[in-house]
Amino acid sequence: MFGRIGWLCLAGLWFFCAPLFAANAQKDVLLAELARNAPGLNPQALRHALAAMQCAVNHGAEAAQRLAVIDYSLPSTERRLWIFDLQRQRLLLRDFVAHGRQSGENFAARFSNRLGSNQSSLGLFRTAESYRGKHGYSLRMDGLEPGLNDLARERAIVIHGADYVSPRLVGSQGRIGRSLGCPAVRPEVARLVVDQLKGGQFLFAWHPDPRWLQSSAYLNCKPQQLASLR
Repeated sequence: MFGRIGWLCLAGLWFFCAPLFAANAQKDVLLAELARNAPGLNPQALRHALAAMQCAVNHGAEAAQRLAVIDYSLPSTERRLWIFDLQRQRLLLRDFVAHGRQSGENFAARFSNRLGSNQSSLGLFRTAESYRGKHGYSLRMDGLEPGLNDLARERAIVIHGADYVSPRLVGSQGRIGRSLGCPAVRPEVARLVVDQLKGGQFLFAWHPDPRWLQSSAYLNCKPQQLASLR
């Protein structure tokens, strides 16, 4: 969203322009530095993740210290989860992550917000509380995109460790294991992932799905469609 300052700037009131230019410069610097530290991450996925996060912050969400990006355009046999420290502008982790068993085989191609769909969801999430459940140390999160991922808590879409998230399975089945829709990770990194992301960080799940790219309230920053962030 261009915003009031942007329109004042266009109207010729140049003393309003400095905050806009400064904010854009900061975003460009952050994008460039994160991209430099994560050369394997699709640049469009990273740009969209930062844009969605900034949209949320501009409309009342508290700024986060860390950002996780999942690129579901990559096969499950690749490390497609990135976790960034936004303050230090550095990469903390790149690792494997599962998709839902009904989203596809090695590639995720179908996404859903429906209860019982066993599919992954796309879009912007806010992480919440850690807990101990049937998968051990896990992390709940809330989907922020109405109609796209906002049933994440009701669906029990959480981050947890799982033995089936293992590259050792690739030789026998051509992919790692799949979840019921959760972004499950390797048990060896589960505690690190949960500890880095708990307590109000952002997670962004990306895929070059044209319908989602056009309809996402956060990618298009449509305030009237955003979930309440206050």
